Parts: sequence; structure tokens; C-alpha cells
Amino acid sequence: MAASRSEVEAKVIDVVQQTVADWDLDLPGGISKDTQLIEDLGFESIDIVQFAIGIEQAFDRKGMPFEKLFMDDGEYVDDVKVSQVTDFVCGELRV
Repeated sequence: MAASRSEVEAKVIDVVQQTVADWDLDLPGGISKDTQLIEDLGFESIDIVQFAIGIEQAFDRKGMPFEKLFMDDGEYVDDVKVSQVTDFVCGELRV
């Protein structure tokens, strides 16, 4: 169980890196809290699903309400930053 926000962020970044490991991405500076999943990494809907599963596995927490993160008033959000995923996970884990 992650004990601090920085540990949660490190795990989130690790899951992002695992998700894109086989992609041919050129990211100067690598993945950071400001990296956007769609704009910067080219995530598509299936990638978001795989990423969500990876997050649940990394934090050993099934059934996280990812619609809170990826939807707003019934509409899909345009993009999500790594920092927003970290905020979401911290909220769910009460970190």
C-alpha cells in the first residue's frame, strides 16, 4: 500500500510506462506528472481500459470508479494528466 502522494505518483508513472513500453514514443524528459495520456502518449479507448486495469492491479484495488476521472457530466474528458490520475488514486486510497 502506498503511504504517500509521491509513492502513489511513482506507481502511476510506472503503470503508464508499462502501458506504453512497446510503443515507439519519443518523449523528451520521459513521463512526468504533467504528461497527458491522449495528447502526449496517444492513448486510445482500449489503452485507457488497459491502463485502468493496471492501476487497479498496482494498488490492489478492484472496482475503482474511473468514470470520475475520465468523464464529466456524462461526457468523456478531452485528456487526463498523470497528476490527475495521482489525485484520483490518492482520493480513492485516502492518501
